[in-house]
Amino acid sequence: MSARLYAVGVGPGDPELLTLKGARLIREADVVVTPLGDRSDASIAASIIEDLVDPARQEVLTQIYPMKRDQGGLEDSWAESAREVAGLVRRGKTVVFITLGDPFLYSTFLYLHRQLRENFPDIPVEVVSGVSSINAAAALAGIPLGLSDERLAVLPATYEDEELARTLEAFDTVVLMKVHRVFSRIRELLLRAGLLEKAVYVRRVGLPGEAVIRSLDEVREEDLNYLSLVIVKK
Repeated sequence: MSARLYAVGVGPGDPELLTLKGARLIREADVVVTPLGDRSDASIAASIIEDLVDPARQEVLTQIYPMKRDQGGLEDSWAESAREVAGLVRRGKTVVFITLGDPFLYSTFLYLHRQLRENFPDIPVEVVSGVSSINAAAALAGIPLGLSDERLAVLPATYEDEELARTLEAFDTVVLMKVHRVFSRIRELLLRAGLLEKAVYVRRVGLPGEAVIRSLDEVREEDLNYLSLVIVKK
């Protein structure tokens, strides 16, 4: 392994869903970067790989990535994280940055990636794909995401109702992310669209508390979780 940054997707939660390449890179790295946010679930990525890391030989570096809808004022924090990683690589270190799911799909790594690309273009970066929560949730629920010429859409549930309604009408399968804070609104929107019976709620796939709830009317307040999504299959 040469000095560079590897972004490794560690999957949705089950350590057995980590790819062989990802596991090898984590074992061989000089430095393992674990992002930490302001939610209790933020350390899940680190827990997935804990059996692969040797603290006696490897440095484990925690970086803070605040999870805020309003991202104003966070650029300085992301820039500092990028400087820290770039400095390690320039000193000849092999650095692995771990992230839940896949690095290029709604991941914390994308904030670091943008900073490195804009301000440290000399730092070599390799991205190692991981199993996304979307794929794992579809497999758990037994719902095919796409067949033949079916159209698939993935978008945050925080979109405005009009945009969500147009997407639900235009696509055969719709995956709604970040549903926990707007679940009641999403359920009402699906009811109006005549799609409530076509929707499935999946929570904490691959983790303790994993659940598939096939009727959104049965989802209780205690079922709502940051790591959850809704799959709508017409």
